[in-house]
Amino acid sequence: MKLADLRKLSVRQNLRIRFQLPNGLECVVNEHGVARVPALSRAPDFNLEQELVSIGEFLLESAAPDGRKTPDPPRRMRRDELESLLAPQTVAAGADHEDE
Repeated sequence: MKLADLRKLSVRQNLRIRFQLPNGLECVVNEHGVARVPALSRAPDFNLEQELVSIGEFLLESAAPDGRKTPDPPRRMRRDELESLLAPQTVAAGADHEDE
């Protein structure tokens, strides 16, 4: 899983994806696909892509409630669960069509 994968997922599903970095800071990938570390006030001395490799848990939040009064509650996901969301979906239905 790469940072670009998280960015695409956040845009497609209108999510904010949060995760804790090993140095204690939090990274947020917003619904526009922009990754930010809000606590940083200068250029980081780490590579976010490399730090992502060690992350085991993510928090997914709905960015906009779509006109509903209450937004969906945030969901915690393990790395393997999130990777399964990112995996390409295979279409089995209709794959065995034969033309006359």
